[in-house]
Amino acid sequence: MRRAKDAGFALYEVMLGLAIFAIGVIALGRAVNNCVTASGLSADDARVRQILANRMAEVQTTPGQPDPEREIKIDTGYGIVRLLQKTQPEDLKEESSIAGTTGGTFLTPIIGISRVTLTAQWTHGGARQSKQIAFYVYRPR
Repeated sequence: MRRAKDAGFALYEVMLGLAIFAIGVIALGRAVNNCVTASGLSADDARVRQILANRMAEVQTTPGQPDPEREIKIDTGYGIVRLLQKTQPEDLKEESSIAGTTGGTFLTPIIGISRVTLTAQWTHGGARQSKQIAFYVYRPR
C-alpha cells in the first residue's frame, strides 16, 4: 500500500512543469510576433519595389531629358513614401580605333546619357527604411 505523501506530485514538480510550459508559450508568442513583423516588412518592400519600377518606367518612356531633381510623396494607404529622383549627365567615352598605317586609338565622348537615381524613403514601426535603384537613360540631343 502507498503512503499518502507518495500519492501525488510534489509542489515543486508542478511549479517546474508550469514554468517550462510558460517559457514555451512566451517563446511561441515571440516567434509569431517575429513572423508578423517579417510579413509586414516584406509587404512594404514589395510596395516600394513596385513604386520604384513604375517611376523607372515613367522616366524611361517620357520624351526629353529627365528632371535634374524631383521629390514625389506617394500615399500608399499604409503610410507616405518619399520618392527622390536625381539625374546626372554621365561623361562616358567610347574607344575607337583608327584604321591605316599609323594605327592607334582615341576616345569619342558619348553625349546624351544620364544616370538617374531613384530613392524611396518610408517609415515602418518607427524605423526609417530606404531603397535605391540607379539606371541610365539615353536621350540624343
